[in-house]
Amino acid sequence: MTISVLLADDQAMVRSGLRLLLSDEPDIDVVAEAADGLSAVELARRVRPDVCLVDVRMPGLDGIEVTRALAGPDVADPLRVVVVTTFDVDEYVYGALRGGAVGFVLKDAGPALLAEAVRAAHAGDVLVSPSITVRLLHHLTRGAPGEAHRLSEREIEVVRAVARARTNQEIAAELFISLSTVKTHVAAVQRKLGMRNRVEIAVWAWENNVVA
Repeated sequence: MTISVLLADDQAMVRSGLRLLLSDEPDIDVVAEAADGLSAVELARRVRPDVCLVDVRMPGLDGIEVTRALAGPDVADPLRVVVVTTFDVDEYVYGALRGGAVGFVLKDAGPALLAEAVRAAHAGDVLVSPSITVRLLHHLTRGAPGEAHRLSEREIEVVRAVARARTNQEIAAELFISLSTVKTHVAAVQRKLGMRNRVEIAVWAWENNVVA
């Protein structure tokens, strides 16, 4: 299956570079490009790509506003947005993930991580550049201590695996359960704890000492 991607960046050279990098991936196809935030939102809503790669600093609407418009909590049918930027700033990381992004990747992270972020987003997973993951866990606060008792033993095991950045496939293999069962457990955890994505689950797990 080919993953369709929209690129949103105000610099034509950057868009060309990203397109060139992704063109080497046989399962990824760049289907649209936007040079500003307003165009990105309009084009994404019309084309409905599998994944949107969005820069932070753009005219019209910045990347955080684009993310909220396409994937925010009030969006009925959200798209999958990965923020790709040169700016390793906590405010941007926080804003992007709280706005509904399913990934945050630095442009200097390399083509392999960029492609991995696209595939992770398409699969329903979350990928954040390793260099900022530790800081993210220190700065984001979700959930309250003592909520772990609301989860079953198996759900706690799944949470621990999510906190270690395991994919659903890896969790299924580690716990000897089916992929659909993993997805069911993740959905149950999100519902019980009021989490919207895997990043928030991981943050909650680390902050509440759930990770052994």
